[in-house]
Amino acid sequence: MSLQEIATKLVQLCNEGRADEAMQELYSPDIVSIEAQDVAGMPARLEGLDAVVKKGEWWSANHEVHSMTAEGPFIGNRPDQFAVLFTMDATPVGGQRMLMSEVALYTVRDGRIVQEEFLYRA
Repeated sequence: MSLQEIATKLVQLCNEGRADEAMQELYSPDIVSIEAQDVAGMPARLEGLDAVVKKGEWWSANHEVHSMTAEGPFIGNRPDQFAVLFTMDATPVGGQRMLMSEVALYTVRDGRIVQEEFLYRA
């Protein structure tokens, strides 16, 4: 798949509530996931598809997601990267409902996503 095809498919699957399927189909087994910081015992940097899937399971177990949208993809002049803007309305277990947005920067190599990095508003 081309970068455009991978990027478009990721956005489509996320908007259909099928992020787990997107990970299985589009991510490299050696994916690296980088968050802005460690959160509640979840390290900021994870390596490997199993670890990234577990991060998603942790998120789902610790948050009630009311809605989530993926906007994009945004493609620049690099042949190996694209970005997606995610907007989420969620309530952490025992916490206050929040509206959050993040930009995810994806790097693609050999037809698979090899890195995702999440950027938050300062």
